[in-house]
Amino acid sequence: MSEIQNQYAKRYKPRKIINYLMLTIMLLSTLLALIPLFSILTHIGISGIKALDLQFITNLPAPVGEPGGGMGNALVGTLVLVSLAALMGIPVGVLTAIYLSEYQQTGLFPSTVRFVADSLLGIPSIVVGIFVYLIIVLPMKSFSALAGGVALGIMLIPIVIRGTEGMLKMVPDSLREAALALGMRKWRVIVSIVLPTAIKGIITTIMLGIARVAGETAPLLLTAFGNHFWSTKLDQPIGALPLQIFTYAISPFDEWHNQAWAGSLLLILVVLFLSIIARLATRGNKLN
Repeated sequence: MSEIQNQYAKRYKPRKIINYLMLTIMLLSTLLALIPLFSILTHIGISGIKALDLQFITNLPAPVGEPGGGMGNALVGTLVLVSLAALMGIPVGVLTAIYLSEYQQTGLFPSTVRFVADSLLGIPSIVVGIFVYLIIVLPMKSFSALAGGVALGIMLIPIVIRGTEGMLKMVPDSLREAALALGMRKWRVIVSIVLPTAIKGIITTIMLGIARVAGETAPLLLTAFGNHFWSTKLDQPIGALPLQIFTYAISPFDEWHNQAWAGSLLLILVVLFLSIIARLATRGNKLN
């Protein structure tokens, strides 16, 4: 018995060595990938915490050369733009993903939709801004919050489509077949079985998409344009944190540079807060 065990050990020893070696390489690669992330977050936190206070969140930007001021208008503008993008992108993206995953997985039309979604994911955001500028800003003859929301919504749609479709495909077919065998209609199976099972993954996908579009600057330069005053009108220019950060970052004033770091930290905290709320909202769901 011992001879057999020795032969077994000799045969699989190289495999164990290779396995440990690859695990070590994977661990080191993960740590190397996390170093830039934590370096950026740490630098933003240290640089931004100096100017981030309650007045920064509630006040309007101060005139050039005057100390103080804040980005309250930009924070409100970002929430308005992200809300518009979510109202447009989430329903379209989720419904499209349900169609691709549950009704027609193969064929020319589904393949075309997936190709278009993948293409939109790779298109530079400035191109989306130019497109919305041509179809909304020029006809309205004004920059507006509506145009900015549409631009961000267009960018959100392909993220939601591809992510949600992947989550729906992870739901075991046995659950669908069991529900259909009990006489449930297909739409009821999707609403009562498939979506609740994949809801955590779908929420995570949506939050990742919102986190991406919330930090976009290029399309907003051509659509929302920016505004240093309180404004929530959809047909008027509106401020946004990325726009305000961009304006302050390229300025020659040290005070504005500090506020740009504070705005960057505030934007990260907003995205983190939304992510935590989304996770808490789906915490009671036992299925995943």
